[in-house]
Amino acid sequence: MTLTYLFVSGPYNGSSFSVVGRNPVMGEDRELPIVGGTGMFRLARGYCLLETHSMDGMNAVVGYNATVIHY
Repeated sequence: MTLTYLFVSGPYNGSSFSVVGRNPVMGEDRELPIVGGTGMFRLARGYCLLETHSMDGMNAVVGYNATVIHY
């Protein structure tokens, strides 16, 4: 899975960070790495904890809790 979060307002406006990794969607709790970013998040590292709150067929509500270290 590849996912990029882009900030569109506030102090991080225009900056982004990327989450890349294996996402075993049937697991309730997962961890994926943050592998970089742009703007204020250039060279970012960290992790995202994913928690599935509900699932209905192919639709799911997933919470992302990101811990980002940037330089």
